[in-house]
Amino acid sequence: MSCCGISSWRSGLGVAVKRGRPLKRPKGVRPEQRRYLIYCEGECTEVQYFRGLKAELRTLPVSICVGSEHGEPKSLVRAAVQHMGRASRSPQDRWTEYDEVWCVIDVEAPVPHPGLDEALLLARRHGIEVVLTNPCFELWILLHFQDVLGYHTSEEAQRALEKLGVAGYSASRKHLNFGDVTVGHTDAAGRARSLRSSGVDGLRANPWTDVDRLVARLKAAGQAPR
Repeated sequence: MSCCGISSWRSGLGVAVKRGRPLKRPKGVRPEQRRYLIYCEGECTEVQYFRGLKAELRTLPVSICVGSEHGEPKSLVRAAVQHMGRASRSPQDRWTEYDEVWCVIDVEAPVPHPGLDEALLLARRHGIEVVLTNPCFELWILLHFQDVLGYHTSEEAQRALEKLGVAGYSASRKHLNFGDVTVGHTDAAGRARSLRSSGVDGLRANPWTDVDRLVARLKAAGQAPR
């Protein structure tokens, strides 16, 4: 008699049939973390900004490592390349590799960095994405609070941000309170896109920034299937 027949026969005799436990519904699987390595030219404003952003995104499946080395563009890209190479061997790195590596670089004005073109070429060769701001990162912070339309030197952009008296920033100590900045992100991103609408790239356009590209990428990490 088949197993199915035995089961029916026992049921007919009034014999209790022990049923198996119902299958449990599979629980939601947490999305795999997307891993970012970010190297910043400046060691104050930029680092404080991205560390603040890292804390803001801590509930998302995204891991952000801010590199410890800073400096002019070419040496910065070299440091990022070296970090990529040693990631699988260093006990300080939680991950064996990064999904994306970015360098955040200032063009500077009135005199651009002399090694900027070489830095961009090196980054492209190693698959590193570059965020440029012309003249400097402080422009991106300024855009959270107001439009910036005219040419600025690096010093003028820093002084303009200091004059606003926001986010605890001063040109001398380059401090930044991230919490005071983040509320204006949508406005800043819109203003940044407007500056780029001329079609001229950041090496020749001032003011110009594409920091919003990286921020958008970080905020979207883990939200769509990989």
